[in-house]
Parts: sequence; structure tokens; C-alpha cells
Amino acid sequence: MSDNQLVILSKAFSVDIIRLCENLRERKKATAILNQLLRSGTSIGANIHEANYASSKADFINKFQIALKECYETDYWLDIFHDAGILTDEEFTDMYRKCSKIRKLLIASTTTAKKNSERTD
Repeated sequence: MSDNQLVILSKAFSVDIIRLCENLRERKKATAILNQLLRSGTSIGANIHEANYASSKADFINKFQIALKECYETDYWLDIFHDAGILTDEEFTDMYRKCSKIRKLLIASTTTAKKNSERTD
């Protein structure tokens, strides 16, 4: 899958996170910590998008690594919200699956970028 596909998936995931958080806010669920999920979930795509305009290979890799960290944080919040009964099994499974797909692509892309960077250094 190309970086362009990663941009598309992460942007769609950001939209899904926004809609999920709006839905939870309307249901008056976890309003005190809802922004944690919103921030980490939308930051993934923002960092992937920003990587496309990186000033160097090192900057590109760094942006992908930040996006990967945000994926792990989003996984954490999804898990907490699910365990607390705030997310239904269906909501959790859908969002976790999407986040996991992005995470796997980020790991592969970061690994490839690091190998390519080592060859040219």
C-alpha cells in the first residue's frame, strides 16, 4: 500500500473519530476525557499528512514515528472506553480494526523509510 493510501485511510479514520466523539458527547459519555481520544485519533492523520511535506528523510521518519505513537495512544483510549462500557463492542471493534490497519502500515512504511535512509547516508 502506498503512502497515498495511508493518507486516505488516516483521513477517513480522523473523520470517524470525530463522529464517534460527537456521538459520545451527545450521549454524555466520558466528556471529561473525550478530548484525549479526539486529539490522539486525529493527530495520526495530521502527522502522516505533514510527513509528505517533510524537510528531510529524518523529518519524514520522525513524523511517521509520531503518528505511530498516536496510534498506540488511540488504541489505549479505545480500550479504556470499551472496558468502561462507554463504547459498544461494535464501536470498539470497528475503530480498533481501522486503527490497527493504519498502525501496521505505519510500521511497515517507517521500517522501509529507515532502510532506504541508511542506504543513502
